[in-house]
Amino acid sequence: MTDELERMKAALDNNNLSDVIEQSSTNLNLLKNTTLDIAITGVSGVGKSSLVNALRGITDSEEGIGAPYFKAEEYLKMVNFEKYDFFMILFSEHFTINDVLLAHEIYKMKKKFYYVHTKVDISIDSARRKRNFSEERTLDRIREYYCANLAVAGESYPRVFLISNWDLNKYDFPLLQRTLENDLDDLKKYALITTMPNVSREVLKKKKDAMEALIWTVSLVSGVIGVIPVPGLSTVCDLGILVVTMTDFCKVFGLDEDSLCRLARRVGKPVPVLRSAIKKSGVADRITSTFVTRLLRKSTVCRTMTAAELVLDFIPVLGSVFGGIGSFLTTFYMLKSFLNDVEEDAANVLAKAAEY
Repeated sequence: MTDELERMKAALDNNNLSDVIEQSSTNLNLLKNTTLDIAITGVSGVGKSSLVNALRGITDSEEGIGAPYFKAEEYLKMVNFEKYDFFMILFSEHFTINDVLLAHEIYKMKKKFYYVHTKVDISIDSARRKRNFSEERTLDRIREYYCANLAVAGESYPRVFLISNWDLNKYDFPLLQRTLENDLDDLKKYALITTMPNVSREVLKKKKDAMEALIWTVSLVSGVIGVIPVPGLSTVCDLGILVVTMTDFCKVFGLDEDSLCRLARRVGKPVPVLRSAIKKSGVADRITSTFVTRLLRKSTVCRTMTAAELVLDFIPVLGSVFGGIGSFLTTFYMLKSFLNDVEEDAANVLAKAAEY
């Protein structure tokens, strides 16, 4: 806890209390309310709906540009593409000249776009019947083929991501995700990571890292609320903050009824079987004030924390107010501990879903 107290002390040393309160609240609102708008386009049959479903419905797909009466420029205006953060141009067997024209128009808008081949698993299955089959060499040939054809069609910097809508943990989808993360600012990156499906332990680790950044902000908000001398305000607000944030953690990691139902349909397992893998954190729908209160009573830090001594040692400005530092430490510790449980339970659900 010492490192976190040092960070809190530094925040108060460099700013007055009202500035810390305002900045903390602003940061929290930005983290929770920033949206990521993704345009997924391509001709009919390339797998737009399947990809949207695989991405847990983070955006709506649009009608394909292949309709004969749409030109690329007109199409972009019609669907208000200015609002989108980036674009995925999908194709399955062959891309069309309209795909390249669309990319050129997107480039003029100074937006990012990515060519995505959505059914590479079909190509791999077909090539598997040939002698001396190598999946790596086959993927290289497919990638080189499409990049060469895009270059002929006028694409200056062709790059193609090969994915399967049915298994996002294979082929180029992890690379596509890392590329998107690198191309987005911090807030948009946070929105991307927290809405991605749990396809691997690597994704769970990224989600945990993102949530740890949120914990600091939430705890600081809880702490500065605690230093406002209104009787009972800190305790009530802390409990509410913990309920809301723990519920958010569960939803981000897919530990809510809607996510479990979607996963159950995808892997063909009953929801109770998947839910049985959740041992520590509980399901989002059951995170109540009673549940959190029970966790608080069990918490070692809440029984043994000598907050008064910590106040005097680290943050003299709070020395006469127990609520601020106690609120910060309790919120921080409880959320860190709960996040560890959520990540472990999400990994257990992922393993249960993969069982034959």
